[in-house]
Amino acid sequence: MKKYDVVVIGGGLTGTAAAVAAARGGSSVLLIERINALGGAPCTMGVNPFMNYYTTMPDTKERKRLSCGIFEEIENEMRDMNAMVYNSFNAEYLKLILMRMCINSGVELLFNSYFVSAERDGNTIKSVTVVNKSGLMTINADYFIDCTGDADVAYNAGFPTRHGRPGDNLCQPMTLCFWIGDVDYEKEKPYHHQIVDLWLDEKKKGKIRNPMDGIMVFPTTYPSIYTLNATRMVKYDPVDAISLTKADIEGREQMFELLDFLKRRVPGFENASVLNSAIQTGVRESRMIDGEHILTSEELVACTKFDDAIACGNYDIDIHNPEGSGTSHYFFPEGQYYTIPYRSLIPKDADNLLVAGRCISTTHEAQASIRIMAIVCTLGEAAGTAAAVANRTKASVRKIDIGTLRSELKKAGACID
Repeated sequence: MKKYDVVVIGGGLTGTAAAVAAARGGSSVLLIERINALGGAPCTMGVNPFMNYYTTMPDTKERKRLSCGIFEEIENEMRDMNAMVYNSFNAEYLKLILMRMCINSGVELLFNSYFVSAERDGNTIKSVTVVNKSGLMTINADYFIDCTGDADVAYNAGFPTRHGRPGDNLCQPMTLCFWIGDVDYEKEKPYHHQIVDLWLDEKKKGKIRNPMDGIMVFPTTYPSIYTLNATRMVKYDPVDAISLTKADIEGREQMFELLDFLKRRVPGFENASVLNSAIQTGVRESRMIDGEHILTSEELVACTKFDDAIACGNYDIDIHNPEGSGTSHYFFPEGQYYTIPYRSLIPKDADNLLVAGRCISTTHEAQASIRIMAIVCTLGEAAGTAAAVANRTKASVRKIDIGTLRSELKKAGACID
């Protein structure tokens, strides 16, 4: 294959935003994705809806967006296509919108291709190898962006990473999301806010294997269909194939346990049945790079405004207990938000590799806030813009002009401070 200016590995919201931003910045771009569509977590893991990406001003009660730029473009397109109800959305429309966005921006796509390895020379990545129906394929580029979610490229290339929380390396639990159909929406509606209490009552009887204590049952864009983010697989390793398989098995058992509970205990679900499950178990946390800056929860709580800020957020520090039941939260006050520094996207000492998504350089606690879809999409846009800036001057990603990067992000409509 030809050599590209920028190669992006992973076509989720993060990778799509990275590829589009790099292409709009004048780079030739290839986006590699392991399935046949773009979208990532909402399309493979069934993650829905978008979590909060606003802050409310305490004096005027005005809501202000914190995730703008390409993410806002995507959201507006979905609303124009009637594919969103509040923050819930139809993932099939999302796939189409992202594909069109890439093609219209000049991004070349390579689907059904799984990352295998990276060739490293000093602090520079020379190429990546993927496997697909053509066999092994090696692709060369001047710059690479790892949007795999698990820092696969950085890890394989030998750049330092961490895994889960300190001490025991346990990650936040995984979840197999699924959809239930034939729900009587009008009958269920008055009982919706009682579902968690009914679930906890059921758990007291000692017959529930699922350690989840606050199951999430969301309406979708179709009144009779609900999506459940409610299974919880603890103490499994998302980047170990054997452990991940065990989590898949456990998740499927919990899925039908939840269906049985809803049919028995919640009015409106009497005739419900499972329609579909995600093709991949959802992962909240796995590897994170050791970057030029490790973002901490203390910096988030302090609402730190970094000189090299490239994204904003205020989603709560939402840690699902890696060992069992329970979820801890830190909610940011109205009108408050933190920023994310560009240095947290750079693996330590890397010259031409950036990492975007939930695997950037953060602590276990800080990662629990920056991992949501809206925020990681903005991180992708920042990484793609940075790669384009670096490519124009053939500079190391560590040495680009931060003022230029921030100016280009602002010009593109991103919210960075």
